[in-house]
Amino acid sequence: MIMSQDVLDNSVSFKLQSQDLCLWYGKFQALNNINISIKPKCITAIIGPSGCGKSTLLRCFNRMNELIPYCRVTGSVKLDGQDIYTTLKPESLRKRVGMVFQRPNPFPISVFDNIAYGPRVHGIKNQLQLLQIVESSLKATALWNQLKDKLHIQATNLTPEQQQRLCISRAIAMAPEVLLMDEPCSTLDPIATAHIEELMRELCSNYTIVIVTHNMQQAARISHYTGFMLLGNLIEFGPTEKIFTNPEDKRTDEYITGRYG
Repeated sequence: MIMSQDVLDNSVSFKLQSQDLCLWYGKFQALNNINISIKPKCITAIIGPSGCGKSTLLRCFNRMNELIPYCRVTGSVKLDGQDIYTTLKPESLRKRVGMVFQRPNPFPISVFDNIAYGPRVHGIKNQLQLLQIVESSLKATALWNQLKDKLHIQATNLTPEQQQRLCISRAIAMAPEVLLMDEPCSTLDPIATAHIEELMRELCSNYTIVIVTHNMQQAARISHYTGFMLLGNLIEFGPTEKIFTNPEDKRTDEYITGRYG
């Protein structure tokens, strides 16, 4: 795998790092010795053809693969230098590393209760404090003005874009350090996609964002760093501009230029 020099520089501080990360589903090896270092408060995009391991890698960052039977992981993933598989409980990890999925998945309860759900699980019961969390989380995703008088309505009645923003708000309500986004715009129209992309640009001033996307143009538009995956391997990783204009691996160039995938 090829990496740019600044990514390899040990003096650089990283938020997430994997070392020799491998994952098996039963006898099938889905990830092969993944080594990646993700900088804080940047957007990192993971691209590659379907089935290459993008979403599997993303789920490793908050241990969601452990929910899948017959899944086995070796190697390490570190959050601020702390190995998440040996020193952090999944509940503590997922509070620090939030996840937004491909399809909006609001709970079939009110807008307020969707966002308050996580804080309540973690012990916050004071209604005024919960309202403050709901308000700040909706403001962060530009939903407060639209929904401040509709906090009681069922979240599944919102538009698809509002539902996805709400899911981001729900993740933010836990005050995470990292946001993982698995194809967050794949079910949205172009206008809604542009709005979510602008939101991601704004959020990365406060959060480390890792996004999986099939949309290479999206990766080029919004990310600071890009990793290209193929058949469970991380082929090349570096600054997005370099990956898209001057890749070092022939396979990256062939994928970027649309020769396969």
